[in-house]
Amino acid sequence: MKKLLILLSVFIIAISCNKKETKIAAKPVFASFGAKITEESALTKEVVLEKYKTLKPGDTIEVKVASKINEICQNKGCWMTLDLGNDETAFVKFKDYGFFVPMNAQKRETIIEGKAFVEETSVAELKHYAEDEGKTPEEIAKIIAPKTEYKFLAHGVLISK
Repeated sequence: MKKLLILLSVFIIAISCNKKETKIAAKPVFASFGAKITEESALTKEVVLEKYKTLKPGDTIEVKVASKINEICQNKGCWMTLDLGNDETAFVKFKDYGFFVPMNAQKRETIIEGKAFVEETSVAELKHYAEDEGKTPEEIAKIIAPKTEYKFLAHGVLISK
């Protein structure tokens, strides 16, 4: 009887050790900035890029987009650029200058919600942003013409931790 119990115990242990592990994909954890927003219904960067292409200066659309952060203002975290794919970016500011994002969040996943629009940025403003970004004086001196840019005024931002 004792041998049977030992044999049964070894058998149960062997079966339990052989179970295949099922891995559940972890849902990303986000830090929230500005107005509270959710992850639901975020458009892809590709869809938003196509929407930008239909806008003229002065047009705005309300949108929520999921993408990656390219660059962040290194003075305060008061702006960032969002990857739209195909070497395109959107310059993102925050509503009413009411919140900032961490300055070390480059390349992290983000979801932003707010107004997308197209606007011409002056040479002076482009140079200011280049300084915020930490560009060299030589790089800044090369900025000599205004630039039409995709822009975004975010009222809420989620950034992966």
